[in-house]
Amino acid sequence: MSSALLVAGTSSDAGKSVVVAGICRWLQRQGVSVAPFKAQNMSLNAAVTADGSEIGRAQAAQAAAAGVAPEAAMNPVLIKPTGEQDAQVVVMGRVLTHTSAAGYQELKDRLLPVVLDALEHLRSRFDVVICEGAGGIAEINLRDSDLANLGLARAASLPVVVVGDIDRGGVFASLFGSLALLDRHDQALVRAFLVNKFRGDVDLLRPGVAELERRTGRPVLGVLPWVRGLDLDAEDSLALETPRATALPVPGGGTLRVAVVRLPRLSNFTDFDPLVAEPGLEVRFTDSVTEIAAADLAVLPGTKATVADLAWVRSRGLDGVLVERARTGKPVLGICGGYQMLGRCLDDGVESGAGPVEGLGLLPVETIFERDKVL
Repeated sequence: MSSALLVAGTSSDAGKSVVVAGICRWLQRQGVSVAPFKAQNMSLNAAVTADGSEIGRAQAAQAAAAGVAPEAAMNPVLIKPTGEQDAQVVVMGRVLTHTSAAGYQELKDRLLPVVLDALEHLRSRFDVVICEGAGGIAEINLRDSDLANLGLARAASLPVVVVGDIDRGGVFASLFGSLALLDRHDQALVRAFLVNKFRGDVDLLRPGVAELERRTGRPVLGVLPWVRGLDLDAEDSLALETPRATALPVPGGGTLRVAVVRLPRLSNFTDFDPLVAEPGLEVRFTDSVTEIAAADLAVLPGTKATVADLAWVRSRGLDGVLVERARTGKPVLGICGGYQMLGRCLDDGVESGAGPVEGLGLLPVETIFERDKVL
């Protein structure tokens, strides 16, 4: 069986996905056949493989870095939230069920064999498999049913490297504290640390690195710099907190404003990355009537709960501004669920069970939801 490594983190957004992609790319350039793996991913940004399977976009990007085609085994469990306490569970690329947060915890015992089989399948075909953890490694409240971090590492005998994000501060406490919270059996799996997203003079960091190594008995493999312009697909809504504008103006003119309605269950917001990359565009995710009215383009994006988010659009008075834009000739674009909202009627007996619901009436379209979704 091939070698494998788990890259875990002290928290979400520590940079695990980029580190895994980087390792995959480096190994591929050395002539090593390598594949990425993430046992469980929670994201509304999904990629579709050649056979129509859904996996996390990070694993698709990591597969590209490894020079291989993405496949369902690289992300055997994908959780797509549909509400505050509910989610759709995708297993090996296909929808298995819709469940509550509590119901998913009960489901995990059935999913561990699926996860281990997928990992074994990859290890039988590639020289190396680089696994990515989920969230923080020391989420001790979830340890008993853990699929993606130390539960996976212990079940598959994986050495673990823990990544800490120094850009948000407190990296040494995060790395030391994460290790200290683990029981001794899990601690034994942690072999080393990485400090990620550093800006400045690395020499100023050396005393802290030395002290962390002394206290833990584990090496810091390196200090990775903050890298601008990576433009890799984001997995969660942390990426939506600020306007996303390119540096270059439109030739001969100013910046064009794109207002994307920030739906509560917005999905696949990476659809807008090409607009972010276009010179002279500012892309803002917003629920402001004023911003949507003033924008050069308003967009209703995709959503994991179309009928529920359409009701939210109406509750915020956004339906009126979208209809008024269309009436006065200002462009309004709908993508996926947003496109369905722009139609006359949505007949949903699947996601919400609401039955026929009136749309915004801007397009001569009627949408009927079926149980099997073709991607």
